[in-house]
Amino acid sequence: MSTASQALAAATRTLAAAGTASPAAEARTLLAHVAGIEPNQLFRLSALDEEQAARLDELVARRAEGIPVQHLTGEAFFRTVRLEVGPGVFVPRPETEVMTGWALEHLAGQQAPVVVELCAGSGAISKAIAAEHPGAVQYAVELDETAFDWARRNLAGTGVDLRQGDMAEAFAELDGRVDLVIANPPYIPLEAWESVATDVRDHDPALALWSGDDGLDATRVVARVAARLLRPGGLVCSEHAEVQEQSAVEVFVEQGGFEQVQDHTDLAGRPRFVSARRWEAGVAGWGA
Repeated sequence: MSTASQALAAATRTLAAAGTASPAAEARTLLAHVAGIEPNQLFRLSALDEEQAARLDELVARRAEGIPVQHLTGEAFFRTVRLEVGPGVFVPRPETEVMTGWALEHLAGQQAPVVVELCAGSGAISKAIAAEHPGAVQYAVELDETAFDWARRNLAGTGVDLRQGDMAEAFAELDGRVDLVIANPPYIPLEAWESVATDVRDHDPALALWSGDDGLDATRVVARVAARLLRPGGLVCSEHAEVQEQSAVEVFVEQGGFEQVQDHTDLAGRPRFVSARRWEAGVAGWGA
């Protein structure tokens, strides 16, 4: 039997030696998972039995090999919600929480806004909006069959109308009626393969990562679909890579039909998402 502090220290050293992103935080997450408690309750854990210690060693070794922590625990947290995740679905990132928060701020005060999520992946954005703005009338679409299955699991009981299919053709019945379109599309250029962290490119699905030579193929589709779906005055927001601060904005400008096109930063001050408002003749803009 080993003490919890000894196990935590050993796990942190192993992950640090392997060069993982956040060794101490990852070690705490894995230790809490093995012990069956929340990470903020680890101070109550005095020791691990032999089975728990062996399980922790196994998970730490697999993380050191590059397997995402969320795949090892089977869960991820996004704003106020918990998600089931695993192989075949993109693990939600904290950066996307900022865009989702922006969207929720602009939905505040609306009784039953119609919201569409494109490229839904795990369903993280839709689930967070359902939890924090329960009056929203929500729709979501995901192309990949495996990711769709994860989203279906995560969105069960939320009331979100989730569909599998191509976002380019999705929700024709909602044309001109949607208040908000939100998306975290794939946006990594194919030529950037070598610069992407191995645990991302090896474990996140390719369909959720790569998007043409400049990384903006999917963003162009988001802009076209948003122009079709949004009511006059409706909003769209779409995540992008740091280096696409100008080019992602240009996609929406070139699409036409939008005003107040602008970029926003994440909590680290890095360019992260673009927003735009569907043009409405003769009406002052709001909330850009």
